[in-house]
Amino acid sequence: MTYRERVPDALRLPLRLLAAVAAGLALWLSFPEHDLWWLAPVGVALLGGATLRAGGPQGFLLGFVAGLAVFVPTLSWTGIYVGRLPWFALAVLEALYVALQCSLTGFAGRRLAAAGATRAAYALIPLGWVAQEWLRGTQPWGGFPWARLAFSQADSPLAHLARWFGAPGVTFAVALVGTLLLVSVVFLVRGPRIVAPLPALLAAAVVLLSGTVPLPTDGRQATIGFVQGNVPEPGLSFNAERRAVLDNHVTGTERLAESAPEDLSLVVWPENASDIDPLRNEDAAEQVRRAQAAVDVPLVVGAVLAEPADASSNVSLFYTGQGEPADRYTKIHPVPFAEYIPHREFFRTFTPMADLAGNFVAGDEIGVFDVPAPGGSYAALPTICFEVAYDGLMRDSVLAAGDRDSVILVQTNNATFGFTAESEQQFAISRLRAIEHGRSVVHVSTVGVSGFVAPDGSVTGKTGLFTAEQGIGRPVLRSGTTLSDRLGPAPQALATAVLGLLVLASVRSGHRARVTGTPRPAEDRPRA
Repeated sequence: MTYRERVPDALRLPLRLLAAVAAGLALWLSFPEHDLWWLAPVGVALLGGATLRAGGPQGFLLGFVAGLAVFVPTLSWTGIYVGRLPWFALAVLEALYVALQCSLTGFAGRRLAAAGATRAAYALIPLGWVAQEWLRGTQPWGGFPWARLAFSQADSPLAHLARWFGAPGVTFAVALVGTLLLVSVVFLVRGPRIVAPLPALLAAAVVLLSGTVPLPTDGRQATIGFVQGNVPEPGLSFNAERRAVLDNHVTGTERLAESAPEDLSLVVWPENASDIDPLRNEDAAEQVRRAQAAVDVPLVVGAVLAEPADASSNVSLFYTGQGEPADRYTKIHPVPFAEYIPHREFFRTFTPMADLAGNFVAGDEIGVFDVPAPGGSYAALPTICFEVAYDGLMRDSVLAAGDRDSVILVQTNNATFGFTAESEQQFAISRLRAIEHGRSVVHVSTVGVSGFVAPDGSVTGKTGLFTAEQGIGRPVLRSGTTLSDRLGPAPQALATAVLGLLVLASVRSGHRARVTGTPRPAEDRPRA
């Protein structure tokens, strides 16, 4: 008995919609703070099963529903203090990418399956996920690569694949496992031919077991401290308490100095630790110098500068004890609709919230801070807030260090997201980046969570949320590049190219069937 004979036409779309909603919810639960990473392949399997033979228009609808089911709850932190409109607008935009992906899957999958190319049809699922996340992470205005499949896998056996094929490779592996799960269910439902999917399942088992191979974590160590100063209260009002936030970090640095070991080489403050421009406000500059003198080692300060004219810059300032900062890094990718508004006049007609965003300008040079240390200097690579989610920026930062020992600094401010999952979601991204680039990460937030991440993704010194804490760790310093660094965007480009070829092949197979009158399998024929 075929699927069409078992399920009446009137029930087919409702069942697919139910599967799409379940898929989105499973994907949401795979991310922090739920951390049910094993649900990500289940979500992929459910969505693939619902859309693979649904056709283009229905695939778009199903993908959009699934996208809303995952992004509305996962990105709820975006509207915690600014209202529901920005939250739902972003969730809808992100859901449209999933809708486009599923439209292609439904369109090409139906035609390939009808032509007897079932294996090629299944390949659309993992390839589609990689291509969709690449597009979503780059377009428009630089994209928003949050809530990717890879970023749910920090605790998964698949996370180690980031070292070889980057975050896109982890996404492909998650989607591949989900596709194999779907294939297995299909074979079990259709009959006793259980042997057929065994080779694919064996390949999946090999991938999973390869995660037990330890990642390299050798190298000399450096003693580094961070200060999580906290803010007077969660929310947007931290901007009005700028001096209190600065004072908190000065006080925290002095406390850290009381117990700091003699080989301490660097102290890191988070993003927005000094929203009072220390280059133009002598009082703020004196506070920073006071903190740096207390520890008597280089200090990295997250600050906001009132430059260029009529604009602002989100920067990392590198103080070495010479008064003025010895070096700086200006955030290359300011967040659209938060740190700046594209076409502000247009969006102001929809909401006055458009005026809450800043007017930050982008930098154009990767930051590499030269930190002196007893065993020889090393490079500290600053990354500010959401930049950690962008593959290219992180890769360029590591490559800029050359052959030098280096450590990645992720400075962020989560005060505007309150007690939500955003902090844990971002920390999970830092963990995957540590594996991907074979580097230790010092992740420090204004309000938490902060901590040290080893090159294998393991964590030490993790702090709480909305607490004033200091941490001292001995992260490993490493040099060289991983295969992921050397491949760059090639895996994404290859997956997208193969996806395009499969879609073109499906168009040709559909045209050939119409011209020659080749009968479709009984399961795909419309009922009389």
